[in-house]
Parts: sequence; C-alpha cells; structure tokens
Amino acid sequence: MAMRRPKPLQNIKDFVSKRRPSIDEVVRETTSGGIVFRRNKQTNGVEILLIQDAKNRWTIPKGHVEPGEEPRQTAAREIQEETGLQEMKVHNWLGKVNFRYRRTHTLVLMTMHIFLVEGKGDTNKLQGEDWLTDMKWMPAADAIDKIAYDDIGKLILVGLKRIREQRL
Repeated sequence: MAMRRPKPLQNIKDFVSKRRPSIDEVVRETTSGGIVFRRNKQTNGVEILLIQDAKNRWTIPKGHVEPGEEPRQTAAREIQEETGLQEMKVHNWLGKVNFRYRRTHTLVLMTMHIFLVEGKGDTNKLQGEDWLTDMKWMPAADAIDKIAYDDIGKLILVGLKRIREQRL
C-alpha cells in the first residue's frame, strides 16, 4: 500500500485569498476618557461607572480629542455625551494607554488619556447613547473584574489609590 504525499502548494490559493488586505496608511489618533467614580451612600464604598459597547465589552466612557481641545476637556465632554452625567469634577490625569488596531487598509496607532473623574449631583440620572448596550455603576472590585482591557483595569487601581490618598 503506497502512502500518498500531500502536494506542498496545493492549498496556497486558499491561503493567499484569505489574507487581509494590505495596509495602505498608518494614522495616529488621540482619545481621552475617564474612570468615573462615586461613593455609595449606604456603604460609602467606591463605585465605578462602566459602559458596555456594541461588542458587549465593558469599558470606560471615552472619545476622540477634537481640534483645539485638551484631553481633560475631551474626557468631560465624552463622559457627558456618552452617559448623560451632567455634573462631574475632573481630578488627576492617571496615565495613558497606547494600542493599535486595523481599520480596513489603515493601521491606527491610538493614544488614550485617562483621568480620574468624580461623579457629582444626581449620579443615578444617566442617559446612555444609543450605541451602548448597557451602563452600570459597579463596586470597584467588580469593575476591575468586568473591564475588557487590562491596561484600563490597571489604571482603575491607580485611581483607587488616588481616591484613598486624597480622601475623595
């Protein structure tokens, strides 16, 4: 019984046709957002506001920095637009997260600035944008478990430390 050897290039057409299109350009974009917190009135524990995007990933409110806008201003604007939270105090800059992703023929190099933001006023009166699938205040430990991005989770921990140190 003779053994049949596969042809080395028999599936090359399938392999080549399934490749992604080539990258035609590389762009840099800057976003800004906030780790929004409040104190639970019953427990005095810290709660973090997370949003759930169209792909069901839990994250923080954020968006693109517009021309002439500083990242701190963008964070406040985007939080208000995405969550409906009207009153807030933007505290410290916590850091930035760099990542990249592909948008068809474009490689996007993203820098996201993240601020610690205290929710003020009626923090239960929220109105999320239509594209959000959910939005919740969560105990800090739950927020860290739910967040889809490890780098943002690490900055939540930095934010919690600042809350303790500054007695916010």
